[in-house]
Amino acid sequence: MTAKLEGKVALITGSGRGIGRSIALKLASEGARVVVNDLDDAPAQEVVQAIRYAGGQAVACVGSVTESDFAERFVDTAINEFQGLDIIVNNAGYTWDNVVQKMTDEQWYAILDVHLTAPFRILRAAQPVIRALSKQEQEAGQRVVRKVVNISSVAGLFGNAGQTNYSTAKAGITGMTQTLAKEWGRMNVTVNCVAYGLIQTRLTISAAGSPTANIDGREIKVGVNPDLMAEMERTIPLGRAGTPDEAASAVYLLCIPESDYISGQTLLCSGGLTGI
Repeated sequence: MTAKLEGKVALITGSGRGIGRSIALKLASEGARVVVNDLDDAPAQEVVQAIRYAGGQAVACVGSVTESDFAERFVDTAINEFQGLDIIVNNAGYTWDNVVQKMTDEQWYAILDVHLTAPFRILRAAQPVIRALSKQEQEAGQRVVRKVVNISSVAGLFGNAGQTNYSTAKAGITGMTQTLAKEWGRMNVTVNCVAYGLIQTRLTISAAGSPTANIDGREIKVGVNPDLMAEMERTIPLGRAGTPDEAASAVYLLCIPESDYISGQTLLCSGGLTGI
């Protein structure tokens, strides 16, 4: 049986850890050649090696998605290494929470930069490449469908106290999704969004004390108090947080040929949670 994504080239931001890692491994398992991205070299290379060990193809493009030259470097990696570009997953991100009266400009712009500006730059950089490829294919009488999957959140759909910056960015990505679905349809590109609920990652997993992660040179508090985590899980109809592999499967659904006529949509992957 032929793998559903055989020969496709996938760019996945934030794919050295967590949900992004699972997305990279899932798409690679179906034949995609993957450009892996992470802030740090070690986790990116670990995913690359895992894909290669399983018989797939992958390379790393290390760095912050917020760097001014990242988007072009990311797209160029796909073209130079794999001579193509078929799937873009804008997954990288983190949270830096506070109530609005205590939120600093630095917090506001940092979260908008990673969740909204970075995807915009990547898609802007990819457009000329996709346009040229699409023109060649149309002139040859071929129809190739490409996929963009942006990542949003239930916070972007319904709001969440203490997350003005994150909720705003995640609401914005749904607007970007719907707009590009209209702009890029003529190039046979579907543009969709996955909005996650509570998913178990290093940023949300139950933690004692005050753990932090170094993100773009900032020590950001991560983890959720175990009691609060249990309370949050009780609000989910399925009664638990999702796993990174389950989160990856939602993205996968929007990358395979069966979704070729679905565009401009936001898919909730939240265990039945439809509000916060």
